[in-house]
Amino acid sequence: MAGKTDDAAQPALDLPVMPPVEPMLAKSAAKVPTGDYLYEPKWDGYRCVVFRDGDHVVLGSRGGKELSRYFPELVESLKAALPAKCVVDGEIVVVVDHRLDFDRLSDRIHPAASRVKLLAERTPASFIGFDLLALGDRDLTGEPFSARRSALLESVAEHEHVHVTRATDDPLLATTWFQRFEGAGLDGVVAKPAQGPYTPGERSMVKIKHERTADVVVAGYRLHKTGPIVGSLMLGLYGEDGVLNYVGGSSAFTMARRKELIDELAPYVAAEGEPHPWLDAVGEGQGEGEGEASGADGDDAHRRPGTLNRWNAGKDVSFIALRPELVCEVHYDQLQGDRFRHNGRFVRWRPDRDPKSCSYDQLDVPAAYDLADVFG
Repeated sequence: MAGKTDDAAQPALDLPVMPPVEPMLAKSAAKVPTGDYLYEPKWDGYRCVVFRDGDHVVLGSRGGKELSRYFPELVESLKAALPAKCVVDGEIVVVVDHRLDFDRLSDRIHPAASRVKLLAERTPASFIGFDLLALGDRDLTGEPFSARRSALLESVAEHEHVHVTRATDDPLLATTWFQRFEGAGLDGVVAKPAQGPYTPGERSMVKIKHERTADVVVAGYRLHKTGPIVGSLMLGLYGEDGVLNYVGGSSAFTMARRKELIDELAPYVAAEGEPHPWLDAVGEGQGEGEGEASGADGDDAHRRPGTLNRWNAGKDVSFIALRPELVCEVHYDQLQGDRFRHNGRFVRWRPDRDPKSCSYDQLDVPAAYDLADVFG
């Protein structure tokens, strides 16, 4: 489990479990499983393994990035709530109006320290702990999850911005959580083997996420990084004002299918100079995802593609515009504001649907739920 950080300037740590640690992962299931599991709400934020050794705190992302510079206020919160020497797996979230807000969380990944400081004061981040990998000089990764969780509950002090997630061994209660907690911005439910060790990088857990279908307009596509084949379809929905908003992408295609899509979409490619709802609005905005932006000329009411992704500034966000005449059905898990939280999964073409009928009112919006009740 020992390793080195990817940041040469990082203060030295002396812990039984050292960064980087690849978090334990989950495989998907259609329903809540039964058996010797502990069930938790699935938090929708940035996965983070916290390493604390006295005054030294390292926030390690799932991909190995160091996040402390983006969440300075959280470092101080963790010092107040966690034991002096520990390693805790969890999630960084931002809470706005009693629910999780992933957009405000994404805003924090910003190159300007002054901007980070302002946002830290305006929308402070919180940490949700759900596993304890080390405590003092003890490596706990080989111990059963039930024992690690008990030790975590005993170790974390009460704090406004540091919590231990709720858990239950009752699959019926977990199913109730799955149905109710989405209104607070949560992503589903996770089932963890109660007697299982911590297995970095392995899909030892089970996740049950919300999934729904929607008919969306295909108004563009991005090329695949390997060459002139389709990388992802670009999806849109019409608002009440009749403007087509970019809501996300769909990219889970085989290489053979990507090649076929180039020919299928060719008749719909917009001619040079032809009006298009997104072409005149490409610019930098606040969205992340595949690359998206609020409209041009300060038009914040409409979402259009075009901004750079802060996690990958070199990513090509150009796209091939299509006349908004094609409709497809996609699976999606949940909304984040006015877009899909994750890429939709292509189901089928819908030639029977009028593109203008593809609006937000077809989407299932969960009932609001106070996040304080999720914390318990």
